[in-house]
Amino acid sequence: MHKTFFILFALFGLAGLVAEAHAQADYKIVTGPERGTYIQIGQDLSKWVADPIGMNLDVLASKGSAENVQRMRYEPGVKFALVQSDVYQAYLDMAKAGNAEAGKIIQPLRLIMPLYNEEIYFVVRSDSPLNYINEIKNKNISVGLIGSGTAQSATTIYRLMFNEPIPDQYAQHYSNEDALAKLIVRKLDVAVIIAGQPAKLFQDLNPDLLSQIKLLKVDPAAPETARAEQTYFPATIRTSSYPNWIKEDSPTFTVKAFLVTYDYNLRGTVGAMTHFADSLCAHFDELQANGHPKWKQVKMELPPLTRGWKYYPPIEKRLRACIRKMASNGSGDTDTPATQRAPKRPCTDAEKVLMLCNNE
Repeated sequence: MHKTFFILFALFGLAGLVAEAHAQADYKIVTGPERGTYIQIGQDLSKWVADPIGMNLDVLASKGSAENVQRMRYEPGVKFALVQSDVYQAYLDMAKAGNAEAGKIIQPLRLIMPLYNEEIYFVVRSDSPLNYINEIKNKNISVGLIGSGTAQSATTIYRLMFNEPIPDQYAQHYSNEDALAKLIVRKLDVAVIIAGQPAKLFQDLNPDLLSQIKLLKVDPAAPETARAEQTYFPATIRTSSYPNWIKEDSPTFTVKAFLVTYDYNLRGTVGAMTHFADSLCAHFDELQANGHPKWKQVKMELPPLTRGWKYYPPIEKRLRACIRKMASNGSGDTDTPATQRAPKRPCTDAEKVLMLCNNE
């Protein structure tokens, strides 16, 4: 009798351990549009970092950064997100200004590490009289879908350049593909798209469609450029990225991408995150050699953060150990977030972009 009891006890215990391990292994990462760079970065992390440690990391498409912040905070199973730096900062700023929902969303999120800079494409028709980014004032502009990082960046750059928001009648919210289609049929003047080069979106366009669009450039002498560069850094879209499209390098702006998680503190999740960090360290060279070309711009480093930004301590500890090891070799907290929502109230344009408005 006692022997049978202990056998059953051991079997149930083993089943519990297997179930716990399975639950820990089934994680999700929210990325970006199907033909964007974020989703490829997520696929690389799944293949080269998660797979070797038995973590099933499901790569999910999304509208972009603002939606990713929301899903990271509220959607079960989402343990990682890719988020633009200006979107993350916008939530912090909104929280500091007194928006309780923004504070509730961003406070428990933590950074894993900075990744790479994403180029901001200002696309117009080939026959457009526009040549420079500072000429887009009062033009019909697709700023990206509500919930995308593109919408945050496009509206912020416009406000910085012209000291005013985009007038409602000129701001359109289309996906990247729809924006290019409407641009070509003259339903738009400008399409703003954010993607790390080379972007699959442009690589997949046939030559006839590519011949109908061009890029606007930064004018370094324009006062609007100086104002935009208070927040965004200069970048270059290279001909080598799109040899079948652009004939000369095109100066533009850039925004930093970050890998983000939640402040998990359950032992199983902390353990899984620690293993993920160790695998990221062990397979970093493979990511750079075999992943999206943007991985070559990523450095294994954890730079100091601005006020309000925090690294996730269990991963930070392991990555700093990795960094020390690389240097010595001469090489370069609840587990289930709450789902509470703020009461309904009038919504600002900035809150709409960050998906902080309740659906009516």
